[in-house]
Amino acid sequence: MIESIEAQRTTLFGALFQGYDGPAFAIRLWDGWHWYSSGDEKPVCTIVLRHSTIFASFIAEPNEITLGEAFIQDDIDIEGDIFSAFSIAEHILNRPRSRRQQILEKIAGTFFGLNQWFRHGARHSRRRDRSSISHHYDQPVEFYAPWLGDSLAYSCAYFRDGNDPLDDAQEQKLELICQKLRLQPREQFLDIGCGWGSLILHAASKHRVFAQGITISREQAEVAKLRIERARLNQSCAVELQDYRELEKIDKLFDKVASVGMFEHVGLKNLPQYFKIVQRILKPGGVFLNHGIARSYSSPTRKNSFINRYVFPDGELVPLCEALEAAESQGLEVRDVENLREHYELTLRRWVEGLRQNADTVLRHVPEVAYRVWLLYMAGSAAAFRRGDIGVYQVLLSRPDRGASYLPLTREDWYSSSSCPQKVEV
Repeated sequence: MIESIEAQRTTLFGALFQGYDGPAFAIRLWDGWHWYSSGDEKPVCTIVLRHSTIFASFIAEPNEITLGEAFIQDDIDIEGDIFSAFSIAEHILNRPRSRRQQILEKIAGTFFGLNQWFRHGARHSRRRDRSSISHHYDQPVEFYAPWLGDSLAYSCAYFRDGNDPLDDAQEQKLELICQKLRLQPREQFLDIGCGWGSLILHAASKHRVFAQGITISREQAEVAKLRIERARLNQSCAVELQDYRELEKIDKLFDKVASVGMFEHVGLKNLPQYFKIVQRILKPGGVFLNHGIARSYSSPTRKNSFINRYVFPDGELVPLCEALEAAESQGLEVRDVENLREHYELTLRRWVEGLRQNADTVLRHVPEVAYRVWLLYMAGSAAAFRRGDIGVYQVLLSRPDRGASYLPLTREDWYSSSSCPQKVEV
């Protein structure tokens, strides 16, 4: 007896998600038919498949890129809790291919026509033919501002409490960096990869240092200079359009140096040069705070990933131990390491919420595909931080002066102006 279409679909999805133990969810097909992972629990999200051909990405040959591309082209959508969708994707991607193939052989011929999709769909799909989305930082600041908030800080915030407003948490992050560096009035401070100038503005206005930032983004540099003018900090704050490698040519030395969210673009083979340059431009006894993402040692490197193709094409995450080895090999001493992994998950959740709430505004400045790329990559990154696949580390390094670090014996002064951070519940 030939099964009905509904029965075939039920069999297919039941087999595909056999052993799934994540949050309850639903799948809705292009014709309105629903499948539920659990009959007892309310779905936290619904995966919407808008076209019959999307099964080629969802079932036949799923990988991070095909699923991601289907989302940014609106062939797949997620209604409800977007963060929970990543446990569903993880189940699909980790399911043995041999088992998926058995499912296809059992059902594909009578209804879905997956053999044809398998032969032709991927190769002729628009997802295979379209060009890459514009580089990450080419987007206008009007795209970022609605969801980054007043600080325009595009890096992990610092939450004393999980309910802190995003602007407060970003202000706390900027102040924590300054406290760890122990900035003093009239010191020379450099921010490598300064973005739109958030840290140098904070350091110059709150700690009265001479703050200089460098960036290779022309648009970020122009926005940062405008912010400096508006804050009337031209005498103590400046931004240059400059690659960090050009610092090898300068004679100026700095008391303190920071790099926030730039280290991920350096690459493993260039890390010794990166730390060598910082060591050379630091005064003896100076300190350097490097704030960046690192992958866990057990997490594999995936070059053919959605983020590498569409978000950070030149990004490279290395294990923390390899970064520390590169730093120490260039004469820098490790003084402190702090993992803010939970803080970054909270930050990304706020960004996703802000992006969704301000969709109409940001879509005036970028196409919908760019909006969906950011939505997917930030929600997926939050899931990766939650799993512990990646962490974000603030590493304090010093250039000893004939063995002297000139640092206090304790860290008490870091929190002298505020209470110590409480445990963050996500």
